Amino acid sequence: MNPAFPLHAGFSSGRSEPDHRRVAHWLLLLCTLVFIMVVVGGVTRLTRSGLSIVEWQPITGTLPPLTDTAWQEMFAKYQGTPEYMKVNRGMSLDEFKGIFWWEYVHRLLGRAIGLVFLVPFLWFLVKRQLSWSLAPKLVLLFLLGGMQGAIGWWMVKSGLVDTPRVSHVRLAVHLGMAFFLFAALLWTALGLLTPVRHRELAPDRRRVAFQATALVLLVYVMVLSGALVAGTRAGYAYNTFPLMDGRFFPSGLGGMLPWWDNIFHNLTTVQFNHRMIAWALMVVIPAFWWSARRVELPTAARRPMVLLLAMLAVQVTLGISTLLLQVPVALGAAHQGGALVLFGLMLWTTHALWRA
Repeated sequence: MNPAFPLHAGFSSGRSEPDHRRVAHWLLLLCTLVFIMVVVGGVTRLTRSGLSIVEWQPITGTLPPLTDTAWQEMFAKYQGTPEYMKVNRGMSLDEFKGIFWWEYVHRLLGRAIGLVFLVPFLWFLVKRQLSWSLAPKLVLLFLLGGMQGAIGWWMVKSGLVDTPRVSHVRLAVHLGMAFFLFAALLWTALGLLTPVRHRELAPDRRRVAFQATALVLLVYVMVLSGALVAGTRAGYAYNTFPLMDGRFFPSGLGGMLPWWDNIFHNLTTVQFNHRMIAWALMVVIPAFWWSARRVELPTAARRPMVLLLAMLAVQVTLGISTLLLQVPVALGAAHQGGALVLFGLMLWTTHALWRA
């Protein structure tokens, strides 16, 4: 064995935990990049740009077309897709470039996130800034990030065969994984920034912490239902609020057999479900905040709870405005980004409640 490079190189020696604050700040930077990625992904979907690049080339695809010939070749590949033939037939090269750049930036951001993760991770490893318990978690996060890229291509492929749009189920998986990665990064960063005192939580605080955990799951379900609305374009079906076509229970609701097919394919049911989850959140989040006010909580938990209540109001306003204005690109992307902010604040609240 080379004594100059012992087996534990890259990790803490075990005698004392390394200072993980810089690692936490790096993870928060990655959270910011994921947020930007989600917003750009929303714009890419709303501008129907996601199918403009018909190949998945993680390395060689880093550079865009640089010559007129390269642009013509890229455009010719797009002209063979169902989207061009059924939706964009007659599109000019300049118009193609307009949708190409959104998808290109979206993919470039994915590559950038991979580099911003890998390079500092290796640096922290060499400098022994990672504990034995933390390093494997970070490796798993990196692998999940790579899997997200593969899921993205799996989603795009579904729109290159017969129908001129991606599978809404695969879109929900792709967006759900993005939110899951954001949650894992944020939760890990908060854990590194928050000291732990080992003592039992009081019963009232434990109850509030369980309620917060349930709300995290409910917000996540709302996100998945929103992805189904986006993927099926159900947001264009009923552009009135609070009623749908003048009725609380619109005609056609749950009309498919088997019943579970309505959840994924019935446009009326898809939008109705998303509305119902939003109504539920409008009730239970303020009720959670009101209930938690009567419990002795640390300042670290109360601060995100106030922001959570404010962000709920912003997100509901964005959602209603997006619906009434028939899904303009800017509002649609803001609504998708707002969902991630709301989700992040719910996670922050939950983390602060569980940390003793």
